[in-house]
Amino acid sequence: MKSTTETLSPTRVKLTIEVPFEEFKPSLDKAYKTIGSQITIPGFRKGKVPAAIVDQRIGRSAVLDEAINGALPGWYNEALQQAEIQPLSQPEIDLTKFVDGEDIEITAELDVRPTLELPDLASIEVQVADAEVTDADVDEQIDALRDRFAVTTDVDRAAADGDAVTIDLVARDKDGSDIEGADAKGLPYTIGSGTLLDGLDEALIGLEKGATTTFATELVGGELKGTPVDVTVTLNEVKERQVAELDEEFVQTASEFDTVEELKADVRERLVRGKRMEQAAEARDLVLDEIVGQVEAPLPDAVVAEELQGRREQIQQQLSYAGIPFETYLEDEGQTEEEFEAELERRVRDSIVAQFVLDQVVADSEIGIQDDELSQHIFRRAQESGQDPNSYIQHIMEHNHVPEMVSEVLRGKALAELMQQAVVKDASGTVLELGKLRADGSLADDEESDEAEATQA
Repeated sequence: MKSTTETLSPTRVKLTIEVPFEEFKPSLDKAYKTIGSQITIPGFRKGKVPAAIVDQRIGRSAVLDEAINGALPGWYNEALQQAEIQPLSQPEIDLTKFVDGEDIEITAELDVRPTLELPDLASIEVQVADAEVTDADVDEQIDALRDRFAVTTDVDRAAADGDAVTIDLVARDKDGSDIEGADAKGLPYTIGSGTLLDGLDEALIGLEKGATTTFATELVGGELKGTPVDVTVTLNEVKERQVAELDEEFVQTASEFDTVEELKADVRERLVRGKRMEQAAEARDLVLDEIVGQVEAPLPDAVVAEELQGRREQIQQQLSYAGIPFETYLEDEGQTEEEFEAELERRVRDSIVAQFVLDQVVADSEIGIQDDELSQHIFRRAQESGQDPNSYIQHIMEHNHVPEMVSEVLRGKALAELMQQAVVKDASGTVLELGKLRADGSLADDEESDEAEATQA
């Protein structure tokens, strides 16, 4: 078998595959065996029917059709390997020459990734926020820790801001009819948290245990979101939350440290690490966005259309699960349907170009993948999905998702290379060294990066 490649456009090629009839004979023999095992001929066991008898009963043309259908996928894949082509779409295959006993010719047209001219990566410069951690940030984290260790005690007084209460809620429309599904009994709530209905905190403050009051508000979720209602709240239980003093006794109870200073130092270090991770994530996106904005990339219409349809279905499914009508979603986003479609197409096109850019970097830099890199990526994906790693591996093997995993790792390594070549500064003008990307492009924490540097050293 031999094949030739013709470029039809920057994103489409035509493969011409020629196969000598001699190479076709094994597929023909297999087709005779397959058909012979499916028919019953007196005097012959199934699967042992001679080819001549099969021709008499079924017809030579049926055997040729069976053989060519079985052989085509293998020839096509072999031609892709010979031409080193990674298809972006299903091929349009045409059997241009197929005469019994003569050489066979097939053509296949398919979409491919265009070759891109990337900008000088060293000229790419982006700015991210400063990794600034203030005393107020540290205090906020420690206050949250103290809050988690707070205890509650019953009190015999009216409810006050910060109290932990138990309440019953009933919502009625303006006609006084109960709204189905808009009621709750024994609901725990912290006054001042603002996590339920507007006006609830004001209604509860000053209310005595066992008392009931009604306030006007709007529903905040579901199909009736924004509906004006009257809500009756009954206060069942009032508990005062007591937050521990920030002293050595609390520190030793709530952490592995002995002193307040040690705890604060650890909190500050963790916050700085988190800020640096945020910088790396922001820089990663900005660098790729900057390159995408500078690249002229022709896109296959079929690939864009398929990705658009997939994104639409994903959004519709998410809205359906949340019980939100599409019209309500558009209203919340402040968009018309035309604006939504235009924004969705823009995001889809940018996403495809970003993939093309990373694939181009993989090709230009001859980036490869190690078995342990793929294994670590698959294990990490299993952890992120909350699945057992063995079950996850079995699933991706059964559904042939391994090539997708390989692409994710390769593109991640390409993204890491882009980050190394681009200039990243914080808002203060300091050039940052952000070596926080794993081989698959996801963010590693400081400890992982330190271990990697120690290993390389």
